[in-house]
Amino acid sequence: MGGGGNYGKTDDRIYTELCRDHPIELVRYQVANCYMGRAGLINSGGAAGKNDLADAVRTAVINKRGGGMGLISGRKAFQKPMKDGVALLNAIQAVYLTKEITVA
Repeated sequence: MGGGGNYGKTDDRIYTELCRDHPIELVRYQVANCYMGRAGLINSGGAAGKNDLADAVRTAVINKRGGGMGLISGRKAFQKPMKDGVALLNAIQAVYLTKEITVA
């Protein structure tokens, strides 16, 4: 028992030899950690920035291709003029509704 300092530690090999650097591979690893996909993975869309629409669509495509179920969007959509925020949310929705974007 004990070992309180090691709680939550991960073997460094998970980031070197056991998982590739490709973003879709990283999403697949997250999906595997969601009881092999039985609990749906919903990723965060990331911080707001200069290219929010493009960044959100890219993140949604990576998430969907890796087996994720959805994307959370906060500031990217809600701290913008209504028209721009709605366009961003519609673009994210389009990714998940488009049948041509499939699991890689």
